[in-house]
Amino acid sequence: MDSLSMTLKGDKAKEKIVFSTPKENKIKSSIPRKIFVCFNYTLLTALAIAFLLPVLHVFFSSISDPYWLNTKSGLVLAPHGINFTGYQLVFNNKDLVRGFGNTVIYVTVATVLGMLITIIGAYVLSRRDLLFADVLMMLISFTMIFGGGIVPSYIIMQKLSLLNTRWAVILPACVSTYNLIIMRTAFQTVPPALEESARLDGAGDLTVIFQVLLPLVKASVATIALYYIIAHWNSWFQASMYLQNRELFPLQLVLREILIVNDANTAASMSTLDAVSDANAYKQLVKYAVIIVSSAPMIVVYPFVMKYFESGVMIGAVKG
Repeated sequence: MDSLSMTLKGDKAKEKIVFSTPKENKIKSSIPRKIFVCFNYTLLTALAIAFLLPVLHVFFSSISDPYWLNTKSGLVLAPHGINFTGYQLVFNNKDLVRGFGNTVIYVTVATVLGMLITIIGAYVLSRRDLLFADVLMMLISFTMIFGGGIVPSYIIMQKLSLLNTRWAVILPACVSTYNLIIMRTAFQTVPPALEESARLDGAGDLTVIFQVLLPLVKASVATIALYYIIAHWNSWFQASMYLQNRELFPLQLVLREILIVNDANTAASMSTLDAVSDANAYKQLVKYAVIIVSSAPMIVVYPFVMKYFESGVMIGAVKG
C-alpha cells in the first residue's frame, strides 16, 4: 500500500508539473500577443481614419455653402449649410454628362474585350504541351519592363488610322500583362483530371474554358475584372494624346480640365442655372461635386467584388 500510494502521489505530482508548464507558457506568451494585437488595431484604426478624412472632406465640401467654402481653410468635417447647387451644375454641364457616357462606353467595351483576350490568352499559355511556352512567357513578361514609348505608340495609332476614334482609347490598354499572368497561374492550379474528363465527354476548348475552368477560378476573374474597370475608369492620358474631338472625351479628361486647367471658359460653362450669378464663387463647389460624381460608381462596385479580391490575388502569388 505504501508503495502504491507513493506511486500515485508521484503520478499526481507529474501531472501537476505537466499541466502547469503549458499554462505558465500561455500566460507568458499572451502578453506579447496582446501588445501585438493592440498595436495592429491602433495602426489600422489610424490608417482608416487617415483614408476616410479626405473622403469626408470632399463630400461635406460638395454640399456646403460655396461662399463659406471659399473662406474656409483646412479640413471640412461637417457641412456648412446644405447646398446641392454644385451637383445641379455638374449634371447640367453637357461636357460632364457626355464624358460620363463616354467613360461608361470605354470601360464596358475595354473590360469585356480585355477579359475575353486575357482568358483565352491565359488558357493557351497554361497548356503544358504548348511549344515554346517559356519563350512566349519571357517575351510577354518583357513588355512589363520595357515599352516602345509615347512617340512610337502615336505613330502606330496614326498609321492604323485610329487617331480621334474610340478605339484609340480602348485598344492600347485593352490587355494587361500582369492580369494575363494572374489568370494563367489560376488556370494552372486547376487539376488536369477535370479537363481530361471533359475531353472524354467530347468537350472542346471553348467548353473547357467557359464551363470547366472559369467556374473554378471565378475569384481571379472577378479580381481581374475589377482591375480592368478601375484602370479604364481612371484613364485619361491616352485620351489626351489620341483624341482632339471633345465629343469623345472621357469623364476623367473633362475632370482634369476642371480640377487642373480650370480656365475661365470651363468655369463659365458651369453657370447654366439662373440661380447662379457668380460662377467664380462656385468653382470650388463644382470641383468637389465632380470628384464625388466620378468616384461614386467605383465605390458602389468595389464592395461586390471585395469578397473575391483577396483569394484572386493570392492565386497569382503561389507560383508563376
